[in-house]
Order: sequence, then structure tokens, then C-alpha cells
Amino acid sequence: MVSVVIPVFNESENLVELVQRVGAAMAPTGRPFELILIDDGSTDGSRAVLERLGREHHFLRPLLLIRNYGQSTALQAGFDHARGELVVTLDGDLQNEPAEIPRLLELLQADPTIDVISGWRKQRQDRTWSRKVPSWIANRLISAATGVRLHDYGCALKVYRRSILANVKLYGELHRFIPALAAEAGARLVEEPVRHHPRTRGSSKYGIDRAFRVLLDLLWVMFMTRFLHRPLHAFGAVGGAFITIGSALLLYLAVDKLALGHPIGGRPLLMLGALLTLIGVQLLATGVLGELLTRVYHEPQGRRQYVLRELETREPPQRP
Repeated sequence: MVSVVIPVFNESENLVELVQRVGAAMAPTGRPFELILIDDGSTDGSRAVLERLGREHHFLRPLLLIRNYGQSTALQAGFDHARGELVVTLDGDLQNEPAEIPRLLELLQADPTIDVISGWRKQRQDRTWSRKVPSWIANRLISAATGVRLHDYGCALKVYRRSILANVKLYGELHRFIPALAAEAGARLVEEPVRHHPRTRGSSKYGIDRAFRVLLDLLWVMFMTRFLHRPLHAFGAVGGAFITIGSALLLYLAVDKLALGHPIGGRPLLMLGALLTLIGVQLLATGVLGELLTRVYHEPQGRRQYVLRELETREPPQRP
């Protein structure tokens, strides 16, 4: 089965056409499918439209959230309720082309080594300065920070194997970073150009304030993907640098005092050296505490730090 998961927020004008086009795209494939539309606390009547469409289309499963939680939480709700072995995501504004879904499904199933196909809006139909330029900057920042290089992290049209999504949990603004989180969980990704259309109905829900939240989440993703299982490497490196600089300053002042007899009691360097050394020791202690918490997290609950792609079982050879 294929699960098509689409979060919507105040998209009442697009819902009827969205359901029709997804159904028209999937019906010729002969694959069993479900369309999960998650209403993220809409206030424009989307909920009533979804309830009516749910009665009219057997493949539609509306999920109605009690309030607006944000796109990441809405997507996670869809993933939690998806029953398909393959999961497709796209936006509800019809800028993504539902007719692309069968082609992406074929590409994914043609190569069992691929876990995620991420769409690339190569000919993006948005205003240049307000959408394209910030997106261009964000894509390069995220690629550099995570090491997972994609042209278009923001494209919602993606296809996943459900086994990969089981190892990815979303909150905050982390939906933009799903490819990086999936890669950390062991997924193999490819990027595929897809069609993109200008918005014809409704209004964009993205604002410039979202950029600041994305930057904060990027810092969190960097830590999660690089240092989650080795926090001492992160805090220890910074703490060690602070201790080295602080100790060098204190050593300089000690030589200046003992060898040259200069007074150092009122010098700002003394306070700075002591402060840097103290901060460095605290960071090292935080790293050690993080290592202990990591051990506590994994060992008592039997959690594994790895994901197996396949497990081949064989009978042990019989002894003569």
C-alpha cells in the first residue's frame, strides 16, 4: 500500500481539487493507496470540507488536529497513522504536481538500495527575492551543516520507505530536515527534478520570521547528527580550547609576576584567564555528563545505536 500524507492549514479552496488530482494520479497505477489529509487547526472551513470529502472518497482519511501545532507535528501525525509500506508527502497548495507521484514510486521500487527520493523544484515558480533567495541560502547552509547535500530541502514532494520514517521523529520545524535525519538513520537518498506550479488559490503561510526558527533548528540538527552519541567530542573540544587559552593567559601572567615582578592583581587578563579556564572546565564536565546520560539512555532500555538494512539468518554448520 502507498500512503499519501499531506498536512493542510487554511487550504479550503484547494482541497476538492487536491483530492481529485491525487486520486486521478494513483488510480491508474493499480496500487492500493490511502490519502491522509491532516487539518492543522484550520480556521477557514477546511475541517468541514475534509469531513464531506471523507464521506465521498473511500481512499481519503482525514485527521483533524484539535489546534494548530505546526507542519512538523502535522506530518508526524500523518506518519503515525500511515499504513503503507511507501509514504509520499507533498504540500496542500497544489504547487507540487500530484501526477509526479507514480513516476517517483516507480523510481524508488526500481532500486531497493534507495530509501528516500527527494523532489527538486528545478524550475521553481515563486517570487525570486521573497522565496527563492532565502531558500537558496537555507539549502546551502543545511547542506554544509549536515553533510547531506541537496539542492532543495524545502520541496515537500518526497517518497519514503516506511521503515526509515520509523527512525525519524519530528517536532519544532524539523520537517525541513527530514532528509538529513533520515540519512543519520542510515537512509540512502537521491534527488529527482519535479514540476512546480505557481500558487493560484489561497495565500502562502510562510513568513520571514520562519527563517530564524529554521536557523535555531539547524543548530539542533547539527548536534543531533554529529554529536548525539558522543557529546564529549562537542563539549570537550570547545572546553579544551577555552582551558588552553585561559591557561596560556594565566601562565603569561605568572611569568610576568615571578620573573619581572610586575603586579598582576588588577589586570583584566587575570580575570579573563580565570574565567576562560572555569568555563572550559564546566564544558568538559557537561560533556562527561552527556556521555553518562547517553549510556543511561541506551543501556537500560536495550536501545541500539545502529539500524540493520537486512538480517540474513542461517543454520549453524553441523559438527561431524
